[in-house]
Amino acid sequence: MIYAVRTTSGREDIVIDIMTSNVRAQSLPVKAIFHPAEIKGYVFAEGSSGAIHKAVQGLMHVRGIIEKPIKLEEIKHFLELKKDRIRIDEGNIVEIIGGPFRGEKGKITRVDPVKDEVTIELLEASIPIPVTIATEFIKIIKREVKEEEEEEEKL
Repeated sequence: MIYAVRTTSGREDIVIDIMTSNVRAQSLPVKAIFHPAEIKGYVFAEGSSGAIHKAVQGLMHVRGIIEKPIKLEEIKHFLELKKDRIRIDEGNIVEIIGGPFRGEKGKITRVDPVKDEVTIELLEASIPIPVTIATEFIKIIKREVKEEEEEEEKL
């Protein structure tokens, strides 16, 4: 069975480390412990309810265990591999494929890999308008060729 362990938000990794140490030290029958990045304040553990209770007993940052087991189907999407990200560079020409600016073309002026966003200057606007948009809503039309790449192509 899979159970959810409520934790202090932002302390999930610490809880996982200490739970893993407790499971190994006490030889508890806990098969897996994981934390999806999309869910704050929860760690999931696979094993018996009693073993998970022993693993978290007295741990800091643990707020409790949700006693109702979770079905694998409910959390399966957190375990699947995500699509690889495409390489996005400043200067690329892109088309916006979602949101209010759908169909517009623009040039990337800034890339924020942490937030998975880009800032685009719309090409067809009479005044350059910077628009920040998630990378999932853009499609690269033309890549900016850098000087280093041009030199490699000549060789």
